[in-house]
Amino acid sequence: MGKHKKEKELTGPWRNLHGAVWMIGLAILAWKGWWFPGILVLVAISMVIEAALMAVVPGAYRTRSSDDADDDHEEVDSRAAPTPAAAPAAAPVVDAHPYELLPVTCPKCGGPVRGNEVKWTGLRSADCPFCGANLPLQRKD
Repeated sequence: MGKHKKEKELTGPWRNLHGAVWMIGLAILAWKGWWFPGILVLVAISMVIEAALMAVVPGAYRTRSSDDADDDHEEVDSRAAPTPAAAPAAAPVVDAHPYELLPVTCPKCGGPVRGNEVKWTGLRSADCPFCGANLPLQRKD
């Protein structure tokens, strides 16, 4: 239980090539009816292809520990730099835009003005999302 076994596995298109060899090989075995010793020949061909890939294309494999066996769908490049630890979550930013001062419609095009759709160009300046006109903010009384 405490032992971590490291395994090498194919990644990317090399994994697809290996799968294609097996599918074509199994199709030939089924078509010809050569199940035995054909399956042994297919295993040997598979091992030769893996050895050739390991010698010719070193980036075709990644190392994974046996703890990662559950996570077969994640593609990880073993040559990539390790990712830094996540930064602590920052305090939520309070939106300082005065939505209540926006007009209901744009004075230029008449389009509806919604605070979440306008383009804020400053703390107290916004543009219409439809025509781009600067929207006059209403004054607080």
